Amino acid sequence: MTHPQEQKAADLPLQAWRTERALHQVLVRYAQLCDTRDWAAISEVFDEAASANYGGWPLADRAAILRMLQRNLGGCGPTQHLLGNLLVDHQGDTLCSRISVRASHRGAGSLAEQTYECMGEYHDRWVHTERGWRIAHRSMVIALEFGSRDVLR
Repeated sequence: MTHPQEQKAADLPLQAWRTERALHQVLVRYAQLCDTRDWAAISEVFDEAASANYGGWPLADRAAILRMLQRNLGGCGPTQHLLGNLLVDHQGDTLCSRISVRASHRGAGSLAEQTYECMGEYHDRWVHTERGWRIAHRSMVIALEFGSRDVLR
């Protein structure tokens, strides 16, 4: 007997499955670049013309997104960005996704004993480029925060 979820996965067209897998890989790359501070990998995640809104902070392009990440994570201690529950919406030529995020941050230096965590979702609109899928626009919707944002420096 086939489990209903297995049957649903079997019915998913192969190309849609490949696309979702490719998006997932880009999303994981984003989490890795944040946690390892691999700033050069930004071009593997965001389109050059990408825009974003992180919890009410609008960012006009990829360079602004990178500056924000460097400012908030560059002086921070260890971080861990966990992603799960990816949903992809295929609507013609437009591809959008939502993925849950739990981002944990520990302070550095005099703030080493402080932490900041947030939980929410990334809502992404995607563009397909010659190098693969890239995020064209990201909105971070924060559902819950605890700890001190002071560690983001």
